[in-house]
Amino acid sequence: MDVARLLEAAALLVPEAVATENDITVNDIWEYLAHDEWEVAFSLLEQLHDGHPLPPAFWQNLATAAELMRLDRSAAWCRWRCFETRNGTVRADLTLRPAHEARRQTPFSGAGVLRPMWDLGGKTPTGEPDLCVAALWVEFTPFMEPGGQATVRLAPLSPPKWRQLQPGQVITMHEDRTVAGTATVLEVRRPPALPATGKP
Repeated sequence: MDVARLLEAAALLVPEAVATENDITVNDIWEYLAHDEWEVAFSLLEQLHDGHPLPPAFWQNLATAAELMRLDRSAAWCRWRCFETRNGTVRADLTLRPAHEARRQTPFSGAGVLRPMWDLGGKTPTGEPDLCVAALWVEFTPFMEPGGQATVRLAPLSPPKWRQLQPGQVITMHEDRTVAGTATVLEVRRPPALPATGKP
């Protein structure tokens, strides 16, 4: 499937009433698609989700279109949003330990590449911290430096273990046995209830 058809397929999944912050609706986006302005249409489709749950197929179509347009970070973001649509959202304010206090000495990509372990407060049967793996997406910046602070989104390997978290709760990030950073939970949302498709 080519870029135009993928963007059209995504647009067909958006209710007419949904709009961006600038009041652009899916009907406006059809105009850009009609004139083969694919990157503009793609960018606007990405913005339409705010406040309205869209199905995983919407994000899958956008991710594939982004890959074809060689928009690597956008493709990764759309795959991330597809995961959140299926599994829910966890957001937190993360502060990393400075390089002179931690194992990490270099920045890491904020695009969901790093998959550290997290101490949510649970214990193993032997009394050790029950560390849970979750990928990390840094909002509004491509890299995160040692000692840096940012709002992050977490994609847990086992989402149900994370749903007991509450805003304000403090969790710690680990890349080894030592603490790499400390995060304060901002938001924990269950997967949105999506309209029935009629398929099993």
